[in-house]
Amino acid sequence: MLIHPNFDPVALSLGPVQIHWYGLMYLIGFYGCWFLAVRRGKSAHMPFAAMAVSDLLFYVALGVILGGRIGYTLFYNLPGFIDDPVEIFRIWKGGMSFHGGLLGVIAAVWLYARSRTLTFFYVMDFVALVVPFGLLTGRIGNFINAELWGKPSSLPWAMVFPSDPDRLPRHPSMLYEAFLEGAVMLAILWWYSSKPRPPAAVCGLFLVLYGVFRSMIEFVRVPDAQIGYLAGGWLTMGQVLCIPMWLTGAALMIWAHRRSSP
Repeated sequence: MLIHPNFDPVALSLGPVQIHWYGLMYLIGFYGCWFLAVRRGKSAHMPFAAMAVSDLLFYVALGVILGGRIGYTLFYNLPGFIDDPVEIFRIWKGGMSFHGGLLGVIAAVWLYARSRTLTFFYVMDFVALVVPFGLLTGRIGNFINAELWGKPSSLPWAMVFPSDPDRLPRHPSMLYEAFLEGAVMLAILWWYSSKPRPPAAVCGLFLVLYGVFRSMIEFVRVPDAQIGYLAGGWLTMGQVLCIPMWLTGAALMIWAHRRSSP
């Protein structure tokens, strides 16, 4: 059994200004995505100038933050928002929805592609390739905040979290997500996109991988208290939202490869 380090959520205080670890993880995630995108943008089959990557990252960052926060409010915390509308701006406390962020990124990519007269899937494939790095740092932020922990477990790496009133050893499910949705997905997508692929294939694979990995981890993750289990007590909101993801991803990959076949 392990004990969570119970980190101070504030990484640095500069007078009245406090820099929270959660926000810092987002900044690290955006920088890492930019670095990886610049590197891949030098390849012959996915060309993207460094300046274009910076402009694209600005659009994507807005999509992630606005979509993630609005999505969390609509999918997971609508009653809390109605009681205290200002809560939507307290990002440092956590509460970002991946699925909302994804919708925000899709909208941002559409706007960017339209403004640069690029095809949507060309840009979306490029973005999907590096997003897992941001997922990795975001889940580390969840771990620092001691939130989104899993069900009780007797495994050697089960951890007691300070935010758990029962003080039970639990699955560190946010670390599972950092590994699968972050490191593993990044490695697979980086390898898959190292050769020319038909448009929409990379983002299709992203949707499939995330939908499968997230659905698996949800079986050991405690659902949000304000929602609980759905569909007769065996599905979580995360799993429900992942179903259209992997279905859409599989359809995109089939469509992409059929279009490219002679």
